[in-house]
Amino acid sequence: METTAVVLDKPASLALAELDLTPPGEADVVVDVLWSGISSGTEKLLWDGTMPPFPGMGYPLVPGYEAVGRISAAGDAADRAVGETVFVPGARCFEGVNGLFGAAASKLVVAAGRVVPLPESMGEAGTLLALAATAHHALVLPGTQPPDLIVGHGVLGRLLARIAIAKGWRAPVVWERSAERRSGDHDYPVIDSTGDINTQYAAVIDASGDPGILDIAIARLAKRGVITLAGFYHEPLSFAFPPAFMREATIRIAAEFEPSDVEAVLSLVAADRLSLSGLITHRAPASDAPAAYETAFGDPQCLKMVLDWRTAA
Repeated sequence: METTAVVLDKPASLALAELDLTPPGEADVVVDVLWSGISSGTEKLLWDGTMPPFPGMGYPLVPGYEAVGRISAAGDAADRAVGETVFVPGARCFEGVNGLFGAAASKLVVAAGRVVPLPESMGEAGTLLALAATAHHALVLPGTQPPDLIVGHGVLGRLLARIAIAKGWRAPVVWERSAERRSGDHDYPVIDSTGDINTQYAAVIDASGDPGILDIAIARLAKRGVITLAGFYHEPLSFAFPPAFMREATIRIAAEFEPSDVEAVLSLVAADRLSLSGLITHRAPASDAPAAYETAFGDPQCLKMVLDWRTAA
């Protein structure tokens, strides 16, 4: 069995290629991919060669961890049905390339337990499930209180704010340096941090991935305030100790989402409390993947790029 896949053979060198797939096992499903998202955070680090080392990391690789597709075959021990629409958070099913991510392909072989059933009506918006679950996870860490401030108004920052409001919490303030990303109608204020004089934020979540964020955020914290790091940082983070000491600041890290976060997000969407609209701003056929990746990483107006695999071989 073969698949058409996006292959990064080295930083800034990407093309479509035909790859052999590992044969599916009894507990596996074969998924015909409909759409896959391009992450402007994690995948950009792969693109520019700044991704920190992880087990399984190395070039060449198939990027992507945000695929939506339809099950075309299922093993006898797979608890999924042919025809189901599912979210696939990556796969390790390719011969001859590294398997750290692996969702940007026309066909995937993946363990049935890894896929998440989706209502067909979600369509391409299903590619946002991992980011939405990541946002939810950062908001509900044990002991976490509703955020007063979110730093960054990319897709993750927007999802953090939307989910907070969907949970019935007060609308947080969102900082964003880019005037383009501050524009639009939102259910929460989006402002330039330079115009914000508030120094009493009790709970801050960073979604910017800016390695210099700690000194900036600590200066705005209330006494015993908490900063949650929800971004991904490819450079070491540091901060000046005296301001953090005076505030008795707490710094927390939100890591990978859990199944309960996925369930919570899908419940909010099903109840019409959480909207995923307006977050996918760019689309391209999979055949235009090289240009699409450049747009995703280089166009400030691109919040989320989705590849359409429905016409791929």
